[in-house]
Amino acid sequence: QVQLVESGGGLVQTGDSLRLSCAASGYTFTGYNMGWFRQAPGKEREFVAAITRSGDRTNYADSLKGRFTISRDNGKNMVYLEMNSLKPEDTAVYSCATKGGYRLPYDSNLYDYWGQGTQVTVSS
Repeated sequence: QVQLVESGGGLVQTGDSLRLSCAASGYTFTGYNMGWFRQAPGKEREFVAAITRSGDRTNYADSLKGRFTISRDNGKNMVYLEMNSLKPEDTAVYSCATKGGYRLPYDSNLYDYWGQGTQVTVSS
């Protein structure tokens, strides 16, 4: 079955960087776009970034452009999220998800399978 396992989260300080990883298995990885979302306590799930199956196109939340970078390694069935200049408001559980089709939407309801997430905490 489809399995997505995130890793790389942790406790960091303001201004630090982190790279999150998402290991995918149980399906044809190159057949799906991938997305990253985050959810802070008491808030709704929020779109972070998405990438096409070939990696030739990406989409980012406007507020995160320039600080976050999504990438994928199709040879390893991995998706990454590089996060720089982290702020306390970036504190959240970060999850990866699969997306069929050709679009890279913001709407989490349009994504198919989800990982459990990894906690990122940024201290001030």
